Amino acid sequence: MLGGDSMPMPNLMLLYVEDPPASARFYEALFEQPPAAVYPTYAAFESAQGWHLGLWSSKARDFVSGGSGHRAEIAFLVPGDEQVLALYERWHALGVAIEQPPHHAVFGLTFVALDPDGHRIRVCTPDG
Repeated sequence: MLGGDSMPMPNLMLLYVEDPPASARFYEALFEQPPAAVYPTYAAFESAQGWHLGLWSSKARDFVSGGSGHRAEIAFLVPGDEQVLALYERWHALGVAIEQPPHHAVFGLTFVALDPDGHRIRVCTPDG
């Protein structure tokens, strides 16, 4: 029986990308941290909080295409509107593609950037 502390929780997000080393350079600039590993078909980042981001080549021989959806976002929850705007300015200065500039949504101030493969990266404050 699962429950309480024994309940498994997700701790890895995989994004399928064209060029993992190039994507790793992009995320290294955003995270201000080098990747934990970079291979021709896979790159990985680790956070101090136990979360991992994997960048897996959609051209890798062990990649199997299937499923549907592809409507996910990576989201950065920051403490306040000042941090939302500061990240927007920093990423904009880095040349990151911005899909939605800062605007107020039902949950507060937010913006959406795009990585080189078109994955959405949202920055916002926590709900509430």
